[in-house]
Amino acid sequence: MPARRSTRKIAAVADLLRPDLRDALAAWAERVRGNREQAERFREAPERPDFYAPVASVFKADPHRTDEAALDLLLSLVDPGDTWLDIGAGGGRYALPLALRAKEVVAVDPSDGMLAILREAMDEHDIGNVRIVQSRWPMADAPQADVALIAHVGYDIEEIGPFLDAMEASARRLCVAVLLDRAPSAAAEPFWPPVHGEERVALPALREFLVLQLARGRLCEVRLTAREAMSYPNPEMVVSFLRQQLFIEPDGEKDRLLQRLVAERATERGGRYGLAWAPTPLGIVSWRPR
Repeated sequence: MPARRSTRKIAAVADLLRPDLRDALAAWAERVRGNREQAERFREAPERPDFYAPVASVFKADPHRTDEAALDLLLSLVDPGDTWLDIGAGGGRYALPLALRAKEVVAVDPSDGMLAILREAMDEHDIGNVRIVQSRWPMADAPQADVALIAHVGYDIEEIGPFLDAMEASARRLCVAVLLDRAPSAAAEPFWPPVHGEERVALPALREFLVLQLARGRLCEVRLTAREAMSYPNPEMVVSFLRQQLFIEPDGEKDRLLQRLVAERATERGGRYGLAWAPTPLGIVSWRPR
């Protein structure tokens, strides 16, 4: 009898170490769905057609910067003559520096606000080898490229399986995902209990992605670094970010509470304002498409 009990325990552990794909996809979807449904319960106004428009300017970055370890790791994956597909390119934080090294970058994004920032930066830095495709992903007649990239995209994608399958179908050589250990929206999680009276349902992120990839039968190479904490030029921008993540509108009771909390909790360093200053672990995950 003792031997049989031991065998059953080992079998159960083996299942946890090799998760079933259906279970992994369902767990991912459950997290995303719970996060979305919670937002809908507390949303004070109808969802904007372009969610990122109010904060799009925050995503603008110098394509010639040399102070970001994650970007250095990403650029090390570029081969001469490569075409890169940047899915969810946003304001071009990675699309533009990649374009300085690759033959071409195809930037796919649905947001008018984000693409306006991308076009502005292309003009400002005279970068002409970025081809913009305004669309959600997955998309019909998807572009083909040597490398397909998602950078801080996927955290809130409920149907992550088809999303990644389409990504692989568009990549000839490599797929790459840039993900934080905790989703970017996690910075707002400490404000949910005082503002809404309950804990935030956390989105999946880097660790969950790696488990999912193993369940999908993909062995990945992971390059680990860290991202500096988000900071803003003034406290009002901190409030704007949190207002968006808490789904509240200006001048209401909850917004007044939020402003008091930010005044108490935000701190200043070198003329920038932030909620926390510890770097967040970040992974550059790469794998061969099937």
